[in-house]
Amino acid sequence: MNVSGIDSLLAQMRSAMAVAQGGVSALAPKTTTDVAGASSATDFAAVLKSSLDSVAQAQNHAESMQQAFVMGDDKVTLSDVMIDMQKANIAFQTTVQVRNKVITAYNDIMNMQV
Repeated sequence: MNVSGIDSLLAQMRSAMAVAQGGVSALAPKTTTDVAGASSATDFAAVLKSSLDSVAQAQNHAESMQQAFVMGDDKVTLSDVMIDMQKANIAFQTTVQVRNKVITAYNDIMNMQV
């Protein structure tokens, strides 16, 4: 089994956890600065775009690994292909669940009586 692949998966999960908790990551977008010069929250659109880009990149990588395995590339093992496909699937399912939560929250806010 490829241990470096597992290590990179753990590193990605730790990075995502740090970003979700408000920590700083090398991949996190820059924060905006208001008039007083204090740093405010990160731009929601930039975070959303980077998240969607990473999901698309994971899906593209899994597809290219799958094609390489089917074409008979000796460097690509079946376990690597399956792990990449599962990572892409988990990323996509997470995106769908986040979208569902955002839609539910939006509907709840819109149905509030003022």
